[in-house]
Amino acid sequence: MDMLEATAEGGLWDLFAGQNWAFEAVEHDPVFTIEEALAAVPHLGGVKTKNVFVRDGKGQRHILVIVPHDRRVDMAELGRQLPATRLSMASAERLQRHLGVTPGAVSIFAIVNDKDHAVELVIDEAVWKADKVQGHPLRNTSTMAVPHATLEAFLAYTGHEPRVMRVP
Repeated sequence: MDMLEATAEGGLWDLFAGQNWAFEAVEHDPVFTIEEALAAVPHLGGVKTKNVFVRDGKGQRHILVIVPHDRRVDMAELGRQLPATRLSMASAERLQRHLGVTPGAVSIFAIVNDKDHAVELVIDEAVWKADKVQGHPLRNTSTMAVPHATLEAFLAYTGHEPRVMRVP
């Protein structure tokens, strides 16, 4: 299966199954906030994540930041550490164009849709070191949990090298 096929409904699960990557998934009502996600998926193991898609002040750099669900991101300090000027949330249009998802469905798995490698991936070290990580499979009506080895294999497949750091 090529990466284009993975963008279709159910395609991400098919990609994971076709690659023999371990994962668990649950279906649930649409969730738009961390609180809703926590209530919808209390039994699925792994680190729950917050996924922030940002752009720099000139709109030339796009960065997907993955942190534990209970962490606030200090945009000014993150910008200093990367370095990137005036980080702010990217628009829904940019999110759709670069990651092929809508607000509420953003997760590390959306990086599969960044075929031009226009999006930088920043992963908090707590997420990277976790035994298992949760995220939406390109839609907010399901949640997947993958072991670290699967996450590494998935990122290698997409050709994205994450920058692992303590996100401020």
